[in-house]
Amino acid sequence: MKYTAYQNRQNTDVLFTPADGYASFSGYVSDSIAHIEAEQLLDPALWALFVEQFRIGNVDDHDKGWRGEYWGKTMRGACFTYSYTQNEKLYKILEDTVRDMMTVQDKYGRISTYSIPAEFHGWDIWSRKYVLLGFQYFLEICRDDGLADQIIACMCRSADYLVAKIGNDEVGKLPITYTSEWWNGLNASSILEPFVRLYNLTGQQRYLDFAKKIIDAGGMRGFNMFEAALDDKLCPYEYPITKAYEMISNFEGIIEYYRVTGEEKYKDMAVKFGRRVIESDITVIGSAGTTHELFDHSIVRQFDPKFNGIMQETCVTVTWMKYCFQLLLLTGDPIWADQIERSVYNALIGAINFENHICRGQVFAFDSYSPLFNGWRGRAVGGFKDIIRKRFYWGCCVSIGAAGTGLIAMTAVTSSKNGAAVNLYMPGDTVTSLPEGCTLKLHFETDYPINGGVKITVDTDAVAPFAIMLRIPSWSAETILTVNGEKIAASAGEYAVIERDWKSGDIIELDFDMRCRIIRADSIDPNADAESICHAAIQRGPVMLARDSQFGEDIKEAVELVDNEGFAVLEPSDTGAIKCKQEWKVKTTDGYITVADYPSVGQNWDEKMPVTVWITTK
Repeated sequence: MKYTAYQNRQNTDVLFTPADGYASFSGYVSDSIAHIEAEQLLDPALWALFVEQFRIGNVDDHDKGWRGEYWGKTMRGACFTYSYTQNEKLYKILEDTVRDMMTVQDKYGRISTYSIPAEFHGWDIWSRKYVLLGFQYFLEICRDDGLADQIIACMCRSADYLVAKIGNDEVGKLPITYTSEWWNGLNASSILEPFVRLYNLTGQQRYLDFAKKIIDAGGMRGFNMFEAALDDKLCPYEYPITKAYEMISNFEGIIEYYRVTGEEKYKDMAVKFGRRVIESDITVIGSAGTTHELFDHSIVRQFDPKFNGIMQETCVTVTWMKYCFQLLLLTGDPIWADQIERSVYNALIGAINFENHICRGQVFAFDSYSPLFNGWRGRAVGGFKDIIRKRFYWGCCVSIGAAGTGLIAMTAVTSSKNGAAVNLYMPGDTVTSLPEGCTLKLHFETDYPINGGVKITVDTDAVAPFAIMLRIPSWSAETILTVNGEKIAASAGEYAVIERDWKSGDIIELDFDMRCRIIRADSIDPNADAESICHAAIQRGPVMLARDSQFGEDIKEAVELVDNEGFAVLEPSDTGAIKCKQEWKVKTTDGYITVADYPSVGQNWDEKMPVTVWITTK
C-alpha cells in the first residue's frame, strides 16, 4: 500500500483501526457480512453498470439525479468488507472496476454523470464526492503501486477541475452552497471529506485550502451549521435544513480537517454535534428520522403514532455508525461504541434482505426504511433510480449498506498506544498489533447478544505489560468481570482498563446484565401528549424486542406490562411462527405477549402483518 489518508492519526487519535486480515468471526453478524459480499459485492456486472452511468455522461441531466453516487458508495463498503474477508475474488473485481472507472474521465478531468451544461446542479457534486471516496478507500487496500499512482493522478485532475470552478466570493467561481438546488447545498458541501483526505494523500496545499473554503461557507446557504455545532445551543433538528444523512457526512469532513490541522475547535464541533444527535434524535433501534430521512427530534417522536410513513433510513443508520466509529477512534470514549452496537443489532441487521424479497420489481440486498410503530418492512426503495432505462434499478440505501456490515468487524477490536480495546463481542478470533511490534491474539467464545456470557482467551508474544480495555455497555448495570478467576471492577458505560503482564492462556470472563429493561415514553418525554405517552419498549442487552403480527396477537391492543423494578418478566418461547434469534413471552397483568429480536420481526415484508417496537400500554 503506497498511499494512505491515515498517516496523521497517531497525532490526534486514541484508538486505531486494525490491519487487513485482522479477524475471523462466526455467528449471525459474520453471516451478515458474508451475505452482502456474496449477494452484492461479487457481481462484476453490477460494477460495470455503475461505471456505465459515467461513460454515458449525462444520465442525471434530465432529473438532476444521484446515479453517480452508486459506484463510490458501494466501493467504500466493498473495501471495508475486503479488509475483513481477504477474498481474492473480491479484490480482483474491485481492481477491475477501479481501472474501468478511470477510463471514463473526460479531457477536462471530470468524472460525472452530468454533462458540462448541466453540471453544478442537483446531486452532481455529491456524486463526485463519492467517486473520490471510492478511489480513496480502494487505495487503502491497493497492492499495485503503479495503479495507485494512476489513481492519485486521476483524482487530482478531477479535484483540480472543481478547484478552478468553485470558490467563495471569487470572480468567475460558484460558491459551493450554490452548486445544488437541494437542501441549500448541504449535499454538495459534503465533498469536504474527500478533499481533506486528498490533501493527506498528496500534500497539495490547494486541496486543504479548498476544504477551508467549504467550511467557511457553513455547510448550507444562509446558515453556518459548523459554528452552530460549536456554539452548542441548537440541536440538529433545529437547523434550517435537517437532512440527516447529508449533515452527518459534512461533519465527517470536519473530523478529517481536525486530524490534519490539530485545531481543537474542529474536534469540539464534531464531538458536540455527535452528542446533540444522541440527545435529540437517535431512537431505540439506533437510527434517526421518524419523519422520512430528517432530523426531527426523533427521540420524542419515536413513540408518536400520528406519522406512519417511511422512517429510519438505512443511509442514516450507516452514516451514523461511521460517524460514531470516527469519534470512537478520535476520543476513545465508549459512548460511541455503545451507539454502534445499538445500530448493528437493531436497525442495520434488521434492514438486510436475507429472504430476497422483491420490492418494486427487484431484489435489493438492503431494505431502506426500518419500522418503529405498527409498520412494516419493504415499503420503499430509498434513492430509487433506473440505471438501465425501465429495466434495472438501484438505490442509495442499497449502496451504503455494505459499509455498515463491513464496519462491524473493524470496530470489534481496535489498538491503542498502550494495548488494545475490545468494543464489540462476537465469537471468533482477532489479531491486534501492540506497542514494540508485539502481537495480541484474542479468542472469543460467546453467543452474545443472545446471552451475556463472554470468555476471552489471550495469546500474546508481548514481553512487557500492556492494557486490554473492555467496553462495559451502558445498559449492563451489573457486570461480573474476572481475569483468571480474579474479580475486576467494571462500571457501566466505561472501559474496564486492565494493565498487567499478560501471558498466553490468560482467561478473561464477562457476564453482562441481561435483565430486560422497560423503556417508558414518559421517562423520555414527560410532556408527551396522550396519544404518545402510553407506550413502552423492551430492551434485552443491546437488542430491542418487538411484537410481530405473525405471532397471531393483536399488536395494537393495549397491555399492562408486569414491571419488576423497571424490568420486564420474561419466559423463553418457541412458537415457530417466525425465524428469529430470540423469542420470549413477556408477562402482562392479563397473561403474556410474544416478542422477538427486532432484526427478525417483519421479515415477511407484509403490510397486512405490521410489527411494533413501541408497545401500547394501559
